Amino acid sequence: MESNSNQSSVSFVKIPTIKFTKLFINGEFVDAVSGKTFETIDPRTGEMIARVAEGDKEDVDLAVKAARQAFDHGPWPRLPGSARARIMMKFADLIEENVEELAVLDTIDAGKLFSMGKAIDIPMAAKNLRYYAGAADKIHGEVLKMSREFHAYTLREPIGVAGLIIPWNFPSAMLMCKVSPALAAGCTMVVKPAEQTPLSALYFAHLAKLAGIPDGVLNVINGYGPKAGAAITSHMDIDAVIPNSVSFTGSTEVGRKVMQAAATSNLKVVSLELGGKSPLIIFDDADVDMAAQLAIFGILFNKGEVCVSSSRVYVQEGLYEELVKKLVEKAKAWVVGDPFDPKVQQGPQIDKKQFDKILSYIEHGKREGATLLTGGKPLDGKGYYIEPTIFSEIKEEMLIAKEEIFGPVLGLAKFKTVEEAIKRANSTRYGLAAGIVTKDINVANTVSRSIRAGSIWINCYAALDFDCPFSGYKMSGFGSSLGLEALDIYLKVKSVVTPLFNTPWL
Repeated sequence: MESNSNQSSVSFVKIPTIKFTKLFINGEFVDAVSGKTFETIDPRTGEMIARVAEGDKEDVDLAVKAARQAFDHGPWPRLPGSARARIMMKFADLIEENVEELAVLDTIDAGKLFSMGKAIDIPMAAKNLRYYAGAADKIHGEVLKMSREFHAYTLREPIGVAGLIIPWNFPSAMLMCKVSPALAAGCTMVVKPAEQTPLSALYFAHLAKLAGIPDGVLNVINGYGPKAGAAITSHMDIDAVIPNSVSFTGSTEVGRKVMQAAATSNLKVVSLELGGKSPLIIFDDADVDMAAQLAIFGILFNKGEVCVSSSRVYVQEGLYEELVKKLVEKAKAWVVGDPFDPKVQQGPQIDKKQFDKILSYIEHGKREGATLLTGGKPLDGKGYYIEPTIFSEIKEEMLIAKEEIFGPVLGLAKFKTVEEAIKRANSTRYGLAAGIVTKDINVANTVSRSIRAGSIWINCYAALDFDCPFSGYKMSGFGSSLGLEALDIYLKVKSVVTPLFNTPWL
């Protein structure tokens, strides 16, 4: 491992001037009402990139007013779905034309690998728009067969103004994961990007304007969760709130606060993703090389800042020693450093707070008796870089086995039977995802139906796709992202009934 954090990135990529730092309300970039700004920090160095406008309740009020006006009286929800789709397609084209600059913004703001941003994150944002653009003219209700002399049908109407709170781990991909179905449904929205990563969201707002999305439809308020985020969740004129609480600290507790704010305001609809502690179960008959690759990818992709990270790996005893050896070799060979360097596999953690939190969990693991096999330390120099870390002999009562670390920290445990693997996999308050590695279809079927999680990946991991719904069980939340099911949160079903007179049939 090497730290390139002190090396200038100029040799790899030219960093463009930051163009957008204000709030985006009703189609215009404006200062916060208070005039306040806050620093957005480059995790490669810990130094300031720029100061951005700090939105507060007053700014949220202005954004909601613009979104409400655009919904109640503007063209967007009244356009044919095909017309909304054409504008969304233009938006996607503009994203692809600006892929490099958007990828740079996510790299300097979030520490994400530039190569992955160009190849995956930003293209995924454009593809997400195109997927839901394809659904925009296919949102319709049903004709109902009534038991009495009535004709009835349903309409699926846009719910109104949506409040979208975006996490910092995938600033562009997650933004468009929420914005795209909202646009397709005909909603207007107020978006709060994570305070750690506001830059790309503001650039997307600029592109939305260029694409022809009407003023007031998409508004962006930079700011902190307890102020701007709380103002969104409690606002009386927002109809649905879709937060991803990675953007806060303490997923489950924040989820409760969001639901409480929704209940005590106007009973707005809520969809929550509240994190996970996902198990990867590897059976004796697994291909050891494939299993090792899935396990290392599952925990180190995006430096472990992934809600479905395979942070608990359970290995059947016959394969355990060989797999552990391969995992340690892979972790030691993993290249950590400047995310603009194409040779680097892992950049810095998002910020100092997350950096310190991960290191504190590592210390907990040591104190609680887990065996540290490799890593466990920060890298020398500037920035928030942490070595890939593997613990063995984890037990379910240990903090590192119970809580979402959201970093490059893997816990290993050995199991004997299928029943034991299922029990241990389910011994968590979360239920977001799980992985199974086996050649036995019967084992795969039994385990996949026994684990209480929203996504189960068999002989693959983190196999997310636009057409595949993604949601959680238990304290991982509720409501779907991705798939056509993601439209449901943005739509309300209305029944229309009229009497039938002298009809020859019902």
